[in-house]
Amino acid sequence: MPQAEADSRPAAQARLEPLSFGDLDSWKDDDHAAAFRAFLRSCRALDASAAELRPAQAPERDLLAVCRTALKSPALPRDEARRFFETHFTPFAVVPPAGNGFLTGYYEPEFQGSRTPDSRYTVPLLARPDDLVTIPQGETLPGIDKGLQAARRTGQGYEPYPDRAAIEDGALGPLARPVVYLREPGEAFIIHVQGSSRIRLTDGSVMRVAYAGRNGRPYTSIGRVLVQRGEMDLESMTLAKLMGWLKDHPGPARELMRQNHSYIFFREADELAPEDGPIGGAGFPLVPGRSLAVDRQLWTYGLPFWLEGDLPLTLERSEPLRRLMIAQDTGSAIVGPARGDFFFGSGEEAGIRAGLLRHAVRFVVLKPKAR
Repeated sequence: MPQAEADSRPAAQARLEPLSFGDLDSWKDDDHAAAFRAFLRSCRALDASAAELRPAQAPERDLLAVCRTALKSPALPRDEARRFFETHFTPFAVVPPAGNGFLTGYYEPEFQGSRTPDSRYTVPLLARPDDLVTIPQGETLPGIDKGLQAARRTGQGYEPYPDRAAIEDGALGPLARPVVYLREPGEAFIIHVQGSSRIRLTDGSVMRVAYAGRNGRPYTSIGRVLVQRGEMDLESMTLAKLMGWLKDHPGPARELMRQNHSYIFFREADELAPEDGPIGGAGFPLVPGRSLAVDRQLWTYGLPFWLEGDLPLTLERSEPLRRLMIAQDTGSAIVGPARGDFFFGSGEEAGIRAGLLRHAVRFVVLKPKAR
C-alpha cells in the first residue's frame, strides 16, 4: 500500500493516508455494536440492490463481500463488532486540500400542520410534479446546463426547472399539488433544508413527510448570506435564532429564502413507524447518531467513517466526538471528500444540537480490504 493514496476521482481532491486502528483516538471506547447495527441496514439494502432515493457512487465488490459476511451475524456484542470492523476494513485519513474536514448537523423537525388550508395554515409543501425529470449523476440532457440536476419535460424537449421564486409565484400551475399546509414560510423552508419532517396535524395525529425530488438548482445557505450581510455573526448563530429572524422579518425573509434557488418536493411517508428515523438518500430510515450524510458524487453508501472532533452541547460547552458512523445519506450542501452532516434524530432537542454543529473534524474512511 503506498504511503499516500490519491482518490481515483480527480474531483475528490484529497489524499487518503493509510492508518492503523491504533492511530484512531479512543477507537476501542466507541459502541461498535451500535455502529454494526447501522452498518447492517446499509448491507441489507446493498445486498438486495434496493433502489436509492438519491443514487451515490456504485458500491465496490469488496464492500458487497464484507456485507455478505456481516449479514450472517444479525447482531454482534460490542467487542466482536469492533473486531469485525478491524478484520474487514483498513482506515485511511481523508486529507482535503484545506487540511481539515468540516461537519454540520441535521435533524427531522416537527411542526404543526393541516391537510387542508385555512386562515392559519397557508404554506404548502408540494408533491413531486409529473413533469420533473431527475438527471442521473454524471449524465446530462439536451439543452440543460451540466450544473443542473433536474429538468422540466415539455412537448418540445427539456428545459431548466423553475427556481424557488418562480415556483412560489405559481410557475407549476395545476402541477403544484400540496401534501400538507404549514403556518410559516420559515417552517417550510427548514423542512426543505432538512429533507423530512414530522407534522402534528390538527386532529392530533402525526404525519411524516419525506423527500421526493428537487428542482435541481444549486443550494445556497441563507445563514451564510445573513452573516455576509452583517445581520448575524457565525459564532452565535443557531437554528432557533435563524427561524426567529425569518418569522420576525417576513418581507426580507421572503427575499432571503429566494436566494436559495433549490426547491424540494415531498411525499407522505406513511410506511414509517413512529420509532423510525426519516428516510435517507440510501432509501431506508436513518439511525440517530450513527447515520452520516456524505458527498454522493465521491462516496458509496454503506462506507464506515470514523470522526474525531467535538460535539456541541450548548454554545459554550461540547463533548468529545470519537465515533464510527455509516454513510447513509447525502445533501445538496454536502460537497467535498471530508464534508459530512451528522444526523441527530427527531424533534426540538435534536434540532438545537444540529444547529450548533459547524466544526472542523478529522475524517477517516474505513475501506474494505481486498478479497
